Amino acid sequence: MDKTFLVVVCGPTASGKTRLAVDLALRFGGEVVSADSMQIYKGMDIASAKPTEAEKMGVPHHLMDFLDPREPFSVADYAVMARSCIADIHSRGKLPIMCGGTGLYINAVVDNIEFDDTGSDPGFRAEMNALAAEKGAAFLLERLAEIDPEAASQLHENNLKRVIRALEVYHISGRTMTELKAASRLNPSPYEPCMMMIDYPREELYSRIDKRVDMMLEAGLLDEAREFFTHDDYVTAAQAIGYKELKPYFDGQRSLEECTDILKRETRRYAKRQLTWFKKDSRIEHISTVSAVNYDKIVKIAENLIKKYSFL
Repeated sequence: MDKTFLVVVCGPTASGKTRLAVDLALRFGGEVVSADSMQIYKGMDIASAKPTEAEKMGVPHHLMDFLDPREPFSVADYAVMARSCIADIHSRGKLPIMCGGTGLYINAVVDNIEFDDTGSDPGFRAEMNALAAEKGAAFLLERLAEIDPEAASQLHENNLKRVIRALEVYHISGRTMTELKAASRLNPSPYEPCMMMIDYPREELYSRIDKRVDMMLEAGLLDEAREFFTHDDYVTAAQAIGYKELKPYFDGQRSLEECTDILKRETRRYAKRQLTWFKKDSRIEHISTVSAVNYDKIVKIAENLIKKYSFL
């Protein structure tokens, strides 16, 4: 099977992914497919750091700013839409470039993961929730460990929703989540990926994050967040980093300075989780740099990687 060459620019927040993806698209005739779980929502422009039209520099961006914040959306939904976008871009002789920091989205596409389509049993879920209320969440996690020790080892008792889902899947299908996960990876990927991330020293990355938060506030983040909290049905979107940290300020419980410090801290923690995710993937080429002033060098390394992988 002929595989589609796919460039993936990934990494933590504030690492310069968007700028690099745009520059590579301009050099290689590409189009960008966003892999960000919050940039999909309409109205979340500042908090999700959506690129402006000027920053896009005329490069088409897909799967960005298309979903109402009230609408449910899963990684399975994303994978279907992203594969369709990539196929369309490739069919027009353009280079597809995935760009984002949502590792689950990226892996779902690159690894061609098939998702669990087991139905639901509301009665069983209610029974499990009642059991957790009576005996504690740890009791359910122990029950899962008897059925599916691998899945249980990757979950915390506080993540009750996922623990119950794993039990529910076994209850309905007789197959464990671990078995389903293994089966989901049996189909080979249709892509030949060239994956890369800009790797800043941790201190510089954190400094970039702090500066970005300050710029977001200057750009109107407070007004954007305040608008979102007027909608009680924006449940998922309102949990985005950049909104929930400001709510104590709107409620008169903390000062803006305190909330800003918390927002910076939580964004740094999020970046750390992203780094942990991406560093597990040995396919990702790390473009190490000591400073953003070496940006031209970063672009050159990225260009050479694309040329190298496209001829492998």
